[in-house]
Amino acid sequence: MKKPYHLFDVYGIELEYMLVNTNTFKVAPQVDELLTKKAGKLTADINNGDIAWSNELVAHVIELKTNGPTKNINDLAKKFHANILEIDALLKPLNLQLLGTASHPLMQPNTDTQLWKHSYSEVYALYNTIFNCKGHGWSNVQSTHINLPFYNDKEFEKLHAAIRIILPLIPGLCASSPILEGEITGFKDTRLEFYKNNQKEIPELTGLVIPERVFSKLDYHATIFEPIKKAIAPYDKDKILEHHFLNSRGAIARFDRNAIEIRLVDIQESPTADIAICALIIEVLKALVKKEFCTLKAQKSWVKEDLFLILNDAIKHAENANVDNEVYLKLFGLQAPATINTIWKHLYQTVKPKLHASHYEAIELILEEGTLATRILKAVGNDTSTEHIITVYRELQNCLKTNTLFKP
Repeated sequence: MKKPYHLFDVYGIELEYMLVNTNTFKVAPQVDELLTKKAGKLTADINNGDIAWSNELVAHVIELKTNGPTKNINDLAKKFHANILEIDALLKPLNLQLLGTASHPLMQPNTDTQLWKHSYSEVYALYNTIFNCKGHGWSNVQSTHINLPFYNDKEFEKLHAAIRIILPLIPGLCASSPILEGEITGFKDTRLEFYKNNQKEIPELTGLVIPERVFSKLDYHATIFEPIKKAIAPYDKDKILEHHFLNSRGAIARFDRNAIEIRLVDIQESPTADIAICALIIEVLKALVKKEFCTLKAQKSWVKEDLFLILNDAIKHAENANVDNEVYLKLFGLQAPATINTIWKHLYQTVKPKLHASHYEAIELILEEGTLATRILKAVGNDTSTEHIITVYRELQNCLKTNTLFKP
């Protein structure tokens, strides 16, 4: 976001997808071939009208994103879907297809991972040296990112305070990673279970996932960026890693573009679901910023440790996680005990009049039938054979092609 925009003036949405082999269903490290087919030569970034395509750390993941800030979120599902259809057409002769959801259910990261070998490869290689990027936490974590602008410190304070409050609830809306290596993991959001720990060698980078209580640029640099720079220095002799890039909290401040990026959203089965989730989160944040639920002081008072406890439970149980912290529930005008599903139902009813009607069906399906993780587990049932898992995930691939919702 080049020039500073005011709160909620514009949005940036990013969606990450896996390439899989149509026959074997294995991840296919061939994003470079896709980008070459589209552009006529290998390039890491492609502008395709309103949507841009780019590579990621690993060679089997493609990122689709709004091509710069956009004012309208309501037509994005159609725009992303048009690009998905174009990509699938380009992939067909290669015998490849796209797959949504946050984690491939059968990937063996030690043998299946190939890092991107082209632009930025020196950055990725250094990351790999420090962290070994072959684990699930690096190579099998597809997400949706929501970028929201702020104009100055005053707006940053309001936005960061609201985002911190909402982060623990996000897995209860969009967990989509319940199976790894053919096993039901016991976590509805296994992506985030790995996300918590995948940089344990340098804990300053991720912190407690929930960002610290910092509400100004100066404070953010002192509390978050300086410790990151200090911690990475012994590993980064040539100074090629940048502090904005290194910060791996669940929401990161990008002062280089005056935006906060929310990273805790698991990608879904189709853009219809993804954009509905983004729209709901954004409307709830607007309501928090306007103090419709509680004061700014109440939002700012929360320490990361207390919010992390709620998040940690949500990573495991998603919408069924119990929240018994009375003070937290009071922020939204609710009483204990409540599940995260109860909280989201309440938030949805509150902001529903502000939401475009095109998002209702997806949100209501999630609130009534459960997160995508829950619906995947229902479809898989007790049969975790490779064949059955592939059958279920082929249905999810079909949802991506048709831009529809997964209803087991």
